[in-house]
Amino acid sequence: MKRYVHITMLALAAMAPLVAQSPKGWKVREDKSTSATDPDAPGDIKFVTMGSGFHATNPQAAVYWNPANTASGDYTLKGTFTLMKPSGHNNYYGLVFGGSGLEGSQQSYLYFVIAQNGTWLIKRRDGDATSTVSPKTPNDAVKKPDDTGKSTNALEVRVGTDKIDFVVNGAVVHTEPKSGATAKTDGIYGIRVNHLLEVQVDGLTVSK
Repeated sequence: MKRYVHITMLALAAMAPLVAQSPKGWKVREDKSTSATDPDAPGDIKFVTMGSGFHATNPQAAVYWNPANTASGDYTLKGTFTLMKPSGHNNYYGLVFGGSGLEGSQQSYLYFVIAQNGTWLIKRRDGDATSTVSPKTPNDAVKKPDDTGKSTNALEVRVGTDKIDFVVNGAVVHTEPKSGATAKTDGIYGIRVNHLLEVQVDGLTVSK
């Protein structure tokens, strides 16, 4: 009996890293809904390592980042996002870049996100305020949930000297001058997932 229990415990220990582990060094900032018509769901945010990537379960919206993950100059930020199931309405998820002060009142970052209805969106956050860089726009490059309820989309932000290309599944869906609201691209990069979503994120990398 003791031998059986010992073997079982060893098997469970071996399986644990493949299922869920809190990402070392990562931080989470919750972004609660202030809309009575679009409330958050009950429960706690869960952000764990899963497989070779990360898995976010979001009753509330949140930004996830590791302070060690920064990019500057010309770079390409990539990440592959799998929406595990459709939300009750369109909520956005995707890449954060050019971030600073993410834990404080002066948080600042840009974000390039998509939704289950096949649209993309680019916004900027400064403190508690957000501004739209480019509005919600449909594009055939954004894959919608299939018959299983899942959709997988590879997102890229290609920061150049004087412009930024926003890419979905290899297709450039928008190009923005590197000026004004998008002038600051140096800083922390990470992930944003809005409320009522469950998303798997793989291959989050930066290259020159």
